[in-house]
Amino acid sequence: MVAAKAIAHSFPPLASHAARVLILGSLPGQASLDAQQYYAYPRNAFWRIMADLLGFDAALPYTQRCEALIVARVAVWDVMQSCVRPGSLDSAIVESTIVPNDFTAFLDQHPKIREVCFNGAKAESSFKKHVMSELGPAVSRLAYLRLPSTSPVHASLSFDAKRDAWHESLQPLVI
Repeated sequence: MVAAKAIAHSFPPLASHAARVLILGSLPGQASLDAQQYYAYPRNAFWRIMADLLGFDAALPYTQRCEALIVARVAVWDVMQSCVRPGSLDSAIVESTIVPNDFTAFLDQHPKIREVCFNGAKAESSFKKHVMSELGPAVSRLAYLRLPSTSPVHASLSFDAKRDAWHESLQPLVI
């Protein structure tokens, strides 16, 4: 029997009906789950990168940072609705327990999304394995792009290199 504590669940999507870009993580880490906020771990570069790209202060309260993304027509969600994962690391996810979010319904409700950007390799591989074959016609209207993970665990790239890669890919889509 799996301890209930090891079962992690994602949040509802952060999105408006006008969203054009969907950024997907794998599943919130423990700091995010505890705070009930996307990318709450202080060393995760997501909010610093998005603030720099979209021109808002990364130190704004969470609700205002979320609003800045919504205004820029950027949606945020996770590939996984739930899975067994002791701790925060993607490497600890028990593959056989992954339950994906309902992307068919989400994309039906957000028909302007044309670009899906993966925040790291695990989000991309999980999407391809657990979601892509279920998308039906929506799969052909979307472009897919893997970006470097904003997690501090992905330390092979500096913050500047991560920021530059995200800017190069996202700036034409959101500005």
